[in-house]
Amino acid sequence: QVQLVESGGGLVQSGGSLRLSCAASGRTFSRYYAMGWFRQAPGKEREIVTAMSESSGNAYYANSVKGRFTISRDNAKNTVYLQMNRLEPEDTAVYYCAAAKPGKRWRTGRRGEYDYWGQGTQVTVSS
Repeated sequence: QVQLVESGGGLVQSGGSLRLSCAASGRTFSRYYAMGWFRQAPGKEREIVTAMSESSGNAYYANSVKGRFTISRDNAKNTVYLQMNRLEPEDTAVYYCAAAKPGKRWRTGRRGEYDYWGQGTQVTVSS
């Protein structure tokens, strides 16, 4: 079982930056799970933002965040990060961390390919 806890959300002005963290429990986390960040804005579907393979050698970014957001992971600390720069009001959402078991098609960004989810952290960008 893997438990995920996000932190780092908050209120920031347009153009500002935030760094989200996702702390994972479970000793197998670092070696086996691809990790992703999703977000859900009010009235909208949850969507993939970015994801990274278990070895950090492969990453996916949604077009809307390319060049502004960066995913990284520290397997020794069982933590995944999301650095968000040049934030825009359209980035306002609840951000969720998710983990995909080995063999899952994590790059598709489909929610069903992810097995564990955090509770989410609110990010609000004011104009």
